[in-house]
Amino acid sequence: MKEATQPILLVQRPPGFGVRHLQAIMTFFCMFLCYALRLNLSVAIVSMTDKTSRSGIPVLPWDSAKKGLILSSLFWGYVVPQIPMGEVARKYGSKYPLFAATLFCSIMTILSPYIALNFSWVVFCLNRLLQGFAQGVFFPCVNAHTAQWAPSPEKYRIFTFVFVGTQFGTMITMFVAGYLAASPWGWPSIFYCTGLCGVLWSVVWLFVGADSPDSHPSISDHERKYIKSTLINNSDNCSSMSTPWKAVATSVPVWALMFCHLCNNWGYWTIATMLPSYVSKVLHFDIQSNGMISSMPFLTKCVLSGVFGVIGDAILEKQLLSLNVAKKLWNTIALWGGAAAFVGLGFTSDSTTAVVMLIIIVGIGAAIYTGFFSNHLDLAPNFAGLLMGITNCFANFPAIFAPMVAGFIVEDQENRDQWMILFYISAAFFFMGNLVFILFGTTNVQPWNNIKPAKKGSYSKDNELNT
Repeated sequence: MKEATQPILLVQRPPGFGVRHLQAIMTFFCMFLCYALRLNLSVAIVSMTDKTSRSGIPVLPWDSAKKGLILSSLFWGYVVPQIPMGEVARKYGSKYPLFAATLFCSIMTILSPYIALNFSWVVFCLNRLLQGFAQGVFFPCVNAHTAQWAPSPEKYRIFTFVFVGTQFGTMITMFVAGYLAASPWGWPSIFYCTGLCGVLWSVVWLFVGADSPDSHPSISDHERKYIKSTLINNSDNCSSMSTPWKAVATSVPVWALMFCHLCNNWGYWTIATMLPSYVSKVLHFDIQSNGMISSMPFLTKCVLSGVFGVIGDAILEKQLLSLNVAKKLWNTIALWGGAAAFVGLGFTSDSTTAVVMLIIIVGIGAAIYTGFFSNHLDLAPNFAGLLMGITNCFANFPAIFAPMVAGFIVEDQENRDQWMILFYISAAFFFMGNLVFILFGTTNVQPWNNIKPAKKGSYSKDNELNT
């Protein structure tokens, strides 16, 4: 088994802006909305339960434990469709699942204020659970879509650009939501704005989205041939291949990838869901400053994602490092660097230094996109959506349990020592996740990427591994 290398281009890269770039922009905004619709509650819940609020909107009587359950409820539904949608995207394409999921999630978001004010917190949890079920479509489908559209020489730049939409969505939501919550329209406007943006994207996507270059009605022959000539490990018969379930389930690199994904998500969702509360209760910033401070780490991550993506492709193009070494180096920067910053939070009581540490934790996390997060495309591009579905399914159990654990550990949200326990746990997850990825992860294309049934009851090679 040999490590995949950059292919020799048989078709010259088309000049200027292409259809592949439009697809990348649309999926970038899909990821943007995925996180905007997901994290709007993280800021809104501070105002929804603020007993000192003078907005005239009723204050919701949710204690710390209930808030932890409410923040995690989206992920109860989120884990369910991950693996099935990876298969759906491979066999039938990503366009219509993404359209339906975004539209449904957006409508449920618009209904959220009415449900919160007129029904119990349990019903509100159900609403978030249904949104989570719809959101389970995004990652496997976008990953499968990117595998079809990103030429190998541009793969990590496009992949990073698309998935940095999640951080851009987090940053904008954190920043704007603080101002919306303090506006005359109050916290309900957070849900209305994010929901309406999702409806708008759905309409545009219906007209411009496409599953692959072959299914796009107006792409030039030159661009189509260029994309397909570089995807040397992608089969035209991908949709008809039988899924190698046993090979996937017994693959050590897949297990290492899944464990690393899980550990990263524990730290990430601890920060993403609890950061506004930490900034408000421990660092003592008001709601408007809270939104700005909470968005700064994600702004840093957006900027560094672009920088790391360009540097990552340049390193591989100039063959300064092997793909395997480069990916593990980026991963170490993200996770062990983040673990050190988590520990560093415990040694400072200064608000400014704490904010800097939070910016470092989230900001250098941008390296995961050139690290483990794009490893699905390395291991099996024909099954990239399925692999993302599998790892993202298990990796999002921390998104369920991290806010719940936070709610039970941090009983007094103004007690800094309780927050430190939470941060040390996250540091341990970051450290273990990267250690396992270094020891057992790989960028080698797996043999089962190119296996399909030759006839009923038997298997044959679709094509030999390309190097």
